[in-house]
Amino acid sequence: MLGFGILIVLLLIGSPIAFAILLGVVGHVYTLPFNVSLVAQRIFSGLDSFSILAIPLFVLAGELMNESGITSRIINFANALVGHMRAGLAHVNIWASVIFAGLSGSAVADTSALGRVFIPTMEKEGYPRSFAAALTAASSVIGPMIPPSIPVIIYALITTGVSVPALFLAGVAPGLFLAVGLSIYVYFFAGHYAPLKAKLSMKERLKAFVDAWIPLFMPVFIVGSILTGIVTPTEAAAFAAAYALLAGIFILKSLKISSLPGIFIRAMRDSSVILIVIAVVAAANWLLTFSRVPQTVSQMVLEQVSSPWMFLILVNVILLVVGLFLEGIAAMLILLPILHPIAMSLGIDPVHFGIVVIFNLMIGLVTPPMGICLFVSNSIANVGMAAISKQIMPLFLVELAVLILITFVPSTVTFLPTLFGY
Repeated sequence: MLGFGILIVLLLIGSPIAFAILLGVVGHVYTLPFNVSLVAQRIFSGLDSFSILAIPLFVLAGELMNESGITSRIINFANALVGHMRAGLAHVNIWASVIFAGLSGSAVADTSALGRVFIPTMEKEGYPRSFAAALTAASSVIGPMIPPSIPVIIYALITTGVSVPALFLAGVAPGLFLAVGLSIYVYFFAGHYAPLKAKLSMKERLKAFVDAWIPLFMPVFIVGSILTGIVTPTEAAAFAAAYALLAGIFILKSLKISSLPGIFIRAMRDSSVILIVIAVVAAANWLLTFSRVPQTVSQMVLEQVSSPWMFLILVNVILLVVGLFLEGIAAMLILLPILHPIAMSLGIDPVHFGIVVIFNLMIGLVTPPMGICLFVSNSIANVGMAAISKQIMPLFLVELAVLILITFVPSTVTFLPTLFGY
């Protein structure tokens, strides 16, 4: 209780999640017959994994692709496909996120890169600036679902017996469902903001595809090499970074050597934020296991909830509430060691459960008061959190509908992994 109390107090006063967990662990250790130096050992052992290398490498690959001017090529290609429809630019925003998802695997990166282009452009065409900001944030949830995905890799690191390729494949359908759902919404409720555009000719569409073939090939290359067993996810991340570097310098010729130091610094900074949380949570998980907390909680839950469906409903409610206050990856690291064993004991498919958890927590990135993507979007739009929060609510309901669909129809998640033999 001492360690848990320290954790809650520090989170309430706004302390960084990694330091809150660390001090909570230290407080717990002082109540046990351990030397506090053992915490440091467990922190370092938490990062002693070859698989963890995939995280900084995918972050680096995303930074390299962003710096190479890939964003404009993606937007032009999406515009060639759906720009002529009712609420055309809103559709382009959504489907550009689908394509961009195959490059970064990060919702925050999606919001930052696409928001700088779409928010002012949509405003010029007649869309309210707050709506453009909210739509950019809402569509960024697609990023962590369609592979490559940093949350998927972290999920596989936390749990046992869950295949990264299977999770990659399982995330494709929910990501596309969300894109379709958001497109249906903007078609009916945002079409009055801007006039229809003329349909591009086949020649113009072909040119847009040729310009975008390099970013389009990258996710195919990454996922395909993993599924065929040629490389591990970590090796695929290294290939992705190399691909982005060589393509930017020698093929696109838009990546300058002089900009590389800044790119590597940003990638190291962003990676360190994720890795330090993983490290301290590894120490916390060891301590929880020693204290038999997961086993005790599992037993209590199983005594009250015997149905897999009731458990999934309970998990979704818990995660939606937690997502209001905690960043998705941090919440995953804290809660999964407790929730995953219960799900397995109830016979829930681990791939299905993983995607439900990841999708749920990624929705938390766009829900006030602590949605990170809302803050990023507002930093670009500068319209105030109240205005964005008002516009995000109907988009949140679309995402909630997709969450309900993938929760209660497991085949929507598992059919692709099953098709490929996972």
